[in-house]
Amino acid sequence: MEVEILSRIQFAFTVAFHYIYPPLSIGIGLLMVIFETTYIRTKKKEYEVLAKFWTKIFAITFGIGVVTGIVMEFEFGTNWATYSRYVGDIFGSALAAEGIFAFALESSALGVLLFGWNRVKPWVHLVATWAVFLGSMFSAVWIVVANSWQQTPAGYHIVGEGMQARAEILDFWAMVFNPSSVDRLTHVWIGAFLAGTFLILSVHAYYLLKGRYVVLSKKAFKITLVVAVISSLAQLATGHSSADGVAVNQPAKLAAMEGHFEAEGPADLYLIGWVDKKNQEVTGIKIPGGLSFMLHQDFETPVTGLNAFPEEDRPSQVNAVFQFYHLMVAIGMFLIALSLFALIQWKRGKLFENKWLLWVFVFTAILPQLANQFGWFAAEMGRQPWVVYGLLRTSDALSKSVQANQVLFSLILFFIVYSILFLLFIYLMNKAIQKGPQSDIDFDEGSLNQQITEVITNK
Repeated sequence: MEVEILSRIQFAFTVAFHYIYPPLSIGIGLLMVIFETTYIRTKKKEYEVLAKFWTKIFAITFGIGVVTGIVMEFEFGTNWATYSRYVGDIFGSALAAEGIFAFALESSALGVLLFGWNRVKPWVHLVATWAVFLGSMFSAVWIVVANSWQQTPAGYHIVGEGMQARAEILDFWAMVFNPSSVDRLTHVWIGAFLAGTFLILSVHAYYLLKGRYVVLSKKAFKITLVVAVISSLAQLATGHSSADGVAVNQPAKLAAMEGHFEAEGPADLYLIGWVDKKNQEVTGIKIPGGLSFMLHQDFETPVTGLNAFPEEDRPSQVNAVFQFYHLMVAIGMFLIALSLFALIQWKRGKLFENKWLLWVFVFTAILPQLANQFGWFAAEMGRQPWVVYGLLRTSDALSKSVQANQVLFSLILFFIVYSILFLLFIYLMNKAIQKGPQSDIDFDEGSLNQQITEVITNK
């Protein structure tokens, strides 16, 4: 296998694995803030217990997220030296801003968040919780800005020629607010909220089904469900806005996402389908002219298709981009339907009577994670063959000295180490969830009975 393919697989694997954890940290952090703020306002002990419990889960995801994120920075230098030189000025500024405005804020407040319970005043601890949450949000800002610049470069000029060419910042704020950064940032933020909220819904649905922490879980479930409804609907809006931006700034990517080949013609909107790249056909269920209507509010307005671009400037894996994009959308629509249905059941007083609905929530924790991954795959594969859109091709961004066997060996090593880390993550999460929220008061008969049983059996 060629060095380029192996290097792309390696980077995709390490980024995809890392991207499991930051969204969870951001989403759980949001609910941590809500639970603890509610406790400070109401003085009700159950909200403090919820805040403490989810702080423990947050610490697990945050720790593994930091460890897995470090590797990517080394890969820039080992596998992608030309790319690193080309974008070093841009990425260096964004990553430096992350360190100053995000990581410093998180790390300075993290100790108080984790170990400050009963050691500092409640309002001081709340400030630390907010600081850690905002730090995780700011961290996403600069990572998304750096990646968005690769999608829609702005605020730069090119110095040097040939292999020595590199991009330098002319306007820092133009670089930060490049044409796609705001849309992509809001989409990423809300995707993170969904990852965290549906994990929390999953865990408390499990407790309710098992008769554990019933009163506590009902309170947590209701609060989190409201966040899930708002986030899922907001994600639909940000997704539409982002697609509009892709149509303007990266029309070849949008054409691949929808399997639209005709150079200039009305474009159909496919609900499900399969792309035959060779024959330039899509088989599936479609809304005729639907994409034209979504973009231009008219079923007949032409949309730029793949045939408008030279073949070497088109994404090579059109069907993969199409499938990942549509899977992301399908999951998003399912989460909207599920959260709205649950909200209706709540209003009818039947939310916790439907055992099948709670079981659905137990298994939906993975869906926002899959949607985040699929969306990232669609965005990155749709950008090909460019690593910096319109400026630097992926094939030209490689390190010139790295060999295929070296990349393959490191890929295998990463797979082994990351598999161990993932198993550790699952073990720690399961242990914390099985142990459950710990408190010096009892909120329901189920938790009291469990504690008595544990004392009798010396567990």
